[in-house]
Amino acid sequence: MEETAGHPDVIIIEKKLYYIDCSKESPSGRRSLCYDQTALDARKKNKPINNALSVAKAIGLELLTEKEYLFLQNLEDFDLKTSSWLKTPPEIRNLGGAIFGDKRYGKTFIYHNGADSYYAARGFRGKIEI
Repeated sequence: MEETAGHPDVIIIEKKLYYIDCSKESPSGRRSLCYDQTALDARKKNKPINNALSVAKAIGLELLTEKEYLFLQNLEDFDLKTSSWLKTPPEIRNLGGAIFGDKRYGKTFIYHNGADSYYAARGFRGKIEI
């Protein structure tokens, strides 16, 4: 996590212990990525260098679920200037979408986007179960 500018901390969620990225903003070493390999392959022009799911797997992480992200946002304010891809339910991904979250105006938002989209300010937060 640290090699990609993450800040791991130990968090207990539903009686399970995890290392979770607790960097104030989505880790800078994991931004400008589309959601998954299918989305990356579908892009014809201006492809990002990689995708969030492949990078996560390569460094031994899983993306946070929507529920885990909301839990994390209740502990402290994260992603005030950035956003983070979240593990997307199959029914959304099968239609070409993916979800991400951020916090603006004192409220946590969960949004959707095409899975092939990528932005300089969107990355992902990861977790490792201990």
